[in-house]
Amino acid sequence: MGNQVEKLTHLNYKEVPTADPTGMDRDEGPRIGVSYIFSNDDDELEQQQDSGHDLGGEHPALQPYDPQLHEVECSVYYRDECIYQKSFSEEDVLPEEGEEGGRGHLSTYTPENLLNRCKPGDLVEFVCQAQYPHWVVYVGDFQVVHLHRLEVVNSFLTDASQGRRGRIANQLYRYKPLSPATVVRNALEQVGCKDRDLSWRNSECFAAWCRYGKREFKIGGELRIGKQPYRLQIRLGDKRSHTLEFQSLEDLIMEKRRNDQIGRAAVIQELSSHLQAAEEEDDEEEEDHPHHPDEKERPILLLIQSISLSSILCIPRD
Repeated sequence: MGNQVEKLTHLNYKEVPTADPTGMDRDEGPRIGVSYIFSNDDDELEQQQDSGHDLGGEHPALQPYDPQLHEVECSVYYRDECIYQKSFSEEDVLPEEGEEGGRGHLSTYTPENLLNRCKPGDLVEFVCQAQYPHWVVYVGDFQVVHLHRLEVVNSFLTDASQGRRGRIANQLYRYKPLSPATVVRNALEQVGCKDRDLSWRNSECFAAWCRYGKREFKIGGELRIGKQPYRLQIRLGDKRSHTLEFQSLEDLIMEKRRNDQIGRAAVIQELSSHLQAAEEEDDEEEEDHPHHPDEKERPILLLIQSISLSSILCIPRD
């Protein structure tokens, strides 16, 4: 039998305990967040989506892609420190060197155009509607290293893109990067690593580990005990957001990538349904257990009523 366990599938938001929907972070003891500790990595799902488009094969026609229409704006916090941010607001991001405007770092380009922009040690994120983002490390000479179908491989950037548009993703994570030479060395040293020898669940975790060298990107790099120190803040619209809590950065990245795969509209609809159901449950609880002021509150209420009555009685008439 061994230590076999069934894979856990993602629950819908109504079944997943999260941070307080009202935005008030009340400390009432440990809370359970979303966990993917037994989940499979999403590279196998990418394999199902891309079956028939092997590396080096014919690429599908490039389709128009609007990041603001399809992608989810979000921020990631470790305790009070922002360690990741994807935002289309010019106030929230710094313009990339050589780009005009604050949203240059989220602009996407064809693989051929990316070759003119990439430098060794850069991270590249390939994006496409209804697919998981695919991250690679540019190592120079038009080549990248990336985790693809449960193996770290070295391939040409144009082949790794599989027809998807991409962006240089150096500005998304806010950790201090390693030197370009170290990033390239980290990536090349892992080429050929596969299956059970892998220490990363997906291409994003692998690429980020190469650039920042943090163990939090590795499988089991953090203990999942105690209160959840990581928060994923998802923007639903102007001045509206929802926060999910996680025990590890690895788990949070899995959820963030799932949101990228299903798309902005689906995430907003999913969360809106969850928040509406939570509000209805709160209303039912208030009806079942109406609030009655205790003895300490009653004098204050009487005083307020007296002041209001006095104000009414003292209103001069014309």
